[in-house]
Amino acid sequence: RVVPIFFSLLRMNNKSKVINDPVHGHITLPDYCLEVVDTPQFQRLRELKQMGAAYLVYPGASHNRFEHSLGVCHLAGQLLLQIQERQPELGINETDLKRVRLAGLCHDLGHGPFSHSFEGWASKQAGSWHHEDMSQKLFRYLVKDNNIDLDEEDIRVVIDLIGGKSSAPERDAPKQFMFDIVANSRNSVDVDKFDYLARDCYNMDFKSAYDFSRLMKFCRVIKNEICFHSKEVFNVYDMFHTRYSLFKQVYTHRVNKAIEYMIDDALTLADPYLKISDRIQDPETFYLLTDSLLNTIESSAIPEMQPARDIIRRIRKRQLYKITNDVLIPAEKKTHLRTNFRRTTC
Repeated sequence: RVVPIFFSLLRMNNKSKVINDPVHGHITLPDYCLEVVDTPQFQRLRELKQMGAAYLVYPGASHNRFEHSLGVCHLAGQLLLQIQERQPELGINETDLKRVRLAGLCHDLGHGPFSHSFEGWASKQAGSWHHEDMSQKLFRYLVKDNNIDLDEEDIRVVIDLIGGKSSAPERDAPKQFMFDIVANSRNSVDVDKFDYLARDCYNMDFKSAYDFSRLMKFCRVIKNEICFHSKEVFNVYDMFHTRYSLFKQVYTHRVNKAIEYMIDDALTLADPYLKISDRIQDPETFYLLTDSLLNTIESSAIPEMQPARDIIRRIRKRQLYKITNDVLIPAEKKTHLRTNFRRTTC
């Protein structure tokens, strides 16, 4: 009779959970993070591929936004803890750690099915649509819907950290460097990038020389900004080179883009009947959209959705759109191009 009592006490007193992550090893999530993880809105991330349609080209790209979000939460906490240890004069406290971890955990809540390709489709429906904005809306809805114990100031700061910019005057937000951690709007060097580059490379077996742990080790806050030691300059170069290489060889691979265009067309054809575009502004209905949307279209019995089903069938049979040309356009020349290009379905 003693043994069951002993184990029940362990469960009651355990306010954190250790998770074995293939990229970062054993990571510890505190109780306030677990409260968010164990919600329908966050669990939805298990059903969103991190690399979207790339999984249909690269079989190794099967990881989801769920584990990426856990990794960003972990790295955000680790980075702030290291700064706290090296620079105690900054006054970093447990509340700061809580807010940064929650921002890292929830920064991708607003991604739609097939990730960034859906963002482009939604922008065409709504004029302008960004997953960061939906992440902020969805975080507020998650807190309310699940009765998470956060006050309004906590919610406001977490939302600002997700966006990478404080909504409060600088005098009321003295720790501006915290906005460099999850979504760095100054130079794009942040823990979100640290995790997704490492995770995508790991799952794709893509070789990279950069080491984000050294960047985290050799950083400090100077003039309210997170700065890196000058000897790490080549590590920063390697990070951006890895990102560029992944974009050119994987994210914008011609077959990957062809499949994304086909999914785009299928969503457009199905939208009048599934009302997908009606859900992209409302977090309460948006969070129900996952990668299973293609299966929903495919299994639909609505006769008018046959053209959408035909496109998905073509994806299944690898009868994909063909690329006719690939051109690199300098940024200064883009203003001369029309924005209403028409894509020919072939």
